[in-house]
Parts: sequence; structure tokens; C-alpha cells
Amino acid sequence: MSEAVDFDLAGARLSARAAGTLWWPEMRLLCVSDLHLGKSERIARRGGALLPPYEVEDTLARLDAELAALEPEAVICLGDSFDDLAAADLPEAAALWLARMMAGRRWIWIEGNHDPGPVAVGGEHRAEWQHGPLAFHHIAAAGAAGPVSGEVSGHYHPKARLVVKGQALSRPCFLIDGARVVMPAFGTYTGGLGWTDPALAGLMAPGARAVLTGPRAICLPLPRR
Repeated sequence: MSEAVDFDLAGARLSARAAGTLWWPEMRLLCVSDLHLGKSERIARRGGALLPPYEVEDTLARLDAELAALEPEAVICLGDSFDDLAAADLPEAAALWLARMMAGRRWIWIEGNHDPGPVAVGGEHRAEWQHGPLAFHHIAAAGAAGPVSGEVSGHYHPKARLVVKGQALSRPCFLIDGARVVMPAFGTYTGGLGWTDPALAGLMAPGARAVLTGPRAICLPLPRR
């Protein structure tokens, strides 16, 4: 069973892991995107549907498992880590759990569109972050100038949707080409944008690949519309 698909980006050797995290072993750096902690609380607070309030625990448990497996020295969260600024006020047990995971390692929070400002959580808070050949953003750069070489971003929650042996299959996925990676959402309560949606297809160069997450990492060519 494949736990990861390895690839090169701007000279950095990276691993797109089945769990939905990006691992840079040379730098002992783990990257994760779109945790959306507190989504069920935010929806209930605004008078929406009452979802089972377990997504914070499930998301933290899966992240904790990745930390235990890889023992990173640094973690970078690519924005929308909290479903809104009020949701950053986590329940005490979850806040202590997060503090324990952060202890003893560098932890960088990138601002997202759901959490676009400082929150009362430790670590470093950045609009973006450059480390060696890689540039970490919440939303991929777009426009005629093209992407930043070595760009890693989130925001879009890409999902692969296909039919396998007559059964519909939908999985969060990485999108990867020679210049950028778009990360899958890691949070338990997150929807997704189909991998052939114009917003994503317009970002990715010909020959781009998708790495599907789930029980194992599966690498497929990115379909073109």
C-alpha cells in the first residue's frame, strides 16, 4: 500500500501523502491546508444546521497521527485553519491538544480567507512564507505572469471525481505540475471543487497530475476539460 507519491518541485523533493499532508523530508517540514477547525460550531452559531460536533477532534487526531509518524521540526498550515476568527476560540480540551502538538516545533499559520487576521493561538502568523525554493500561500497566484515557481497553496479543496467499476468515487486530491502544488483540504467538514472545474484547470499546466488521498495515495493524470 502506497503511503505517499514522491515528486520534485523547484528542486525540492516532496511527498504527497495519502493522509492529505505534504512532507518535505530534507527540511523536516510538514504542510497541511484548510483544517477549518470549528466549522460545526460556526454553522450552529449562525443558525444553520446542527452537525455532529466532532470534526475538531477528528481533524486534530488525524494531524496528530501524522506528527507521530513523521516527527517534523516545523509545521505550516496554509490558511483557513479555523472556520472563522471566532472559531479559533477552541474548547479547552482541543486547545490543550493543539498546544501539545505545537510544543517543541516551529509552527506557522498562513492567513486564509476564513481566518484573515491574528488569532489567539501560539506560533507564527504570516500572510505568506518563503522557504528555500518554495513559496507557501493560501490561494494560488493567477494571471498572465503565471505562477510563482515552487508555489504551494490550498483554498480550493480539490477533489477527484471518477467512476471505478461502475461506482462513483470522490476523494480529496493534490494537484501537481512543474510549478505548483494545490493542496487538498485536511479538515473533516470540508467540501471540494471538482478537479476539472475551470478554476482549477486554468491554474494547472498541461501534463499536471492528481494524487488522490484516502487508504492509499494514487497518482493519476489530471483530466482536461
